[in-house]
Amino acid sequence: MTFPKKVMIREVGPREGMQIEKIPVSTEDKIRIVDMLSECNFPVIEVTSFVSPKWVPEMADAEEVAKGFTRYPGTEYQCVYLNAKGIERAQATGKFDLEGVLSITASETFSKRNTNLLIEGTFAKMDDRMDTLHAFNIPVHTIAVMTAFGCTYEGDTDPDHVIRLIDRSMEKAKSFGENPDRILLGDTVGWANPVSTEKLVGKVQDRWPDKDIILHLHDTRGMGMANAYIGLKMGVTHYDSSVGGLGGCPFSGAGRAAGNIATEDLVHMCNELGIPTGIDLEKLLEVTEEIERILGRLLPSKVSKGGSLNSYRLTMS
Repeated sequence: MTFPKKVMIREVGPREGMQIEKIPVSTEDKIRIVDMLSECNFPVIEVTSFVSPKWVPEMADAEEVAKGFTRYPGTEYQCVYLNAKGIERAQATGKFDLEGVLSITASETFSKRNTNLLIEGTFAKMDDRMDTLHAFNIPVHTIAVMTAFGCTYEGDTDPDHVIRLIDRSMEKAKSFGENPDRILLGDTVGWANPVSTEKLVGKVQDRWPDKDIILHLHDTRGMGMANAYIGLKMGVTHYDSSVGGLGGCPFSGAGRAAGNIATEDLVHMCNELGIPTGIDLEKLLEVTEEIERILGRLLPSKVSKGGSLNSYRLTMS
């Protein structure tokens, strides 16, 4: 068992949470959420998506959110974009640290439903994506595989299939002179368990020992934190998580389930294991409480209800 000396957490709640939230959230509240999270010392915050408002109306105010939030020193601010138009919109704001990602979905059915492309169609469009990223001088840092562990349409994903997809994506990046240094494994619908997590992470580490792995975990069926623990035990240093457990996937087959693993739960576990994150947990708990007031509902995180053990230790000392 070798825990990492430090963990980097990317907060994705303002983007992944807001784009699936059933209750409309005002632009002003979205800005306030980003600013409150910035005060918690996150290394990276994913703020919004520059996508078609026709398909994702919740992100129609991306420019206004970008204009309104305050950049804090020491924090990178990222966003999602799917095409040249999205990159142009994001760049025009002057607020984001843009990075290139080559993304592929391991499930044919999920890929078709989510992007209207099958796997081969996605690879066919990678040349266009690389050309677009190069045109804007955006380096490609990450190869991402969604539904890397399985999905509700096709069941378990063969880890060797994931390895082949990463290999092809790496070769595509290298053909454009890029050498991505990170591999994101997305448990998009909360399909993973500790055994499958250990198996896939181990295979990726064996194949690319020089690459950082990012675990993007969902807690759809209560396995998220157990899977995160396996990642920590295997030395994984990069995680995506969402304040309060915001987020989810419309194709998970579990519309009322929790979304991404809750950031405060992950930070608390790291704290208890002696792994620094640099994130102010007590301030983060205040942010979760405020978001619950904004949304008018409780969020699925645990530590926001039970409190951190440090708060009890301080009371008892």
